[in-house]
Amino acid sequence: MAKLYFKYGAMGSSKTAQALITKYNYEENDMKVWLLKPSADTRDGANILRSRIGLEARVEIATPDVNIYERFSTDFAGRCDAVIVDECQFLTVEQIDQLRQIVDDYNVPVMCFGLRTDFRTRLFPGSLRLMELADAIEEIKTMCDCGAKATVNARIIDGYIVTEGAQVVLGGNDSYIAMCHRCYIQGIREHRKIRLHGQNEQ
Repeated sequence: MAKLYFKYGAMGSSKTAQALITKYNYEENDMKVWLLKPSADTRDGANILRSRIGLEARVEIATPDVNIYERFSTDFAGRCDAVIVDECQFLTVEQIDQLRQIVDDYNVPVMCFGLRTDFRTRLFPGSLRLMELADAIEEIKTMCDCGAKATVNARIIDGYIVTEGAQVVLGGNDSYIAMCHRCYIQGIREHRKIRLHGQNEQ
């Protein structure tokens, strides 16, 4: 039986690379993959999914008004062996339900890759729904600079951790850093200057 998978990790845990490698593995075995990402993720431009290590592929964009189940039923049913979704935290709750329905009605595996929580350590609505519905939930681990497992996506502005603002602000190593919860809290309490990866100490 097919499953709905939620594979989550903090920023920098190679989620997109794993999504693209999974796609490649299917296609290497002559299987068809429908690759999706939400329209909220515009960092790599339209119709491109690109990992930090340079892997990339063409991807279909899902706007919030798209019914993913109907799109699959019309254009992919019987001609698709797997659905892979990157940045799944930006999907609507209804779209997560639609992915669940694809698994149930068509016995096609759906693999969702994304963040669990935002910069305030609160669940994204799409991620919360996946935690409720997924058959398999797997953490893709990455490390804090202190060596502990990173679980927080800290948003950095002018060198400092911020805890207020819009939930969705796109960015990569220029705006976010993965941290363990202890370092995150200490950074806030001490108002400590945080060096983002790829930037020189100031």
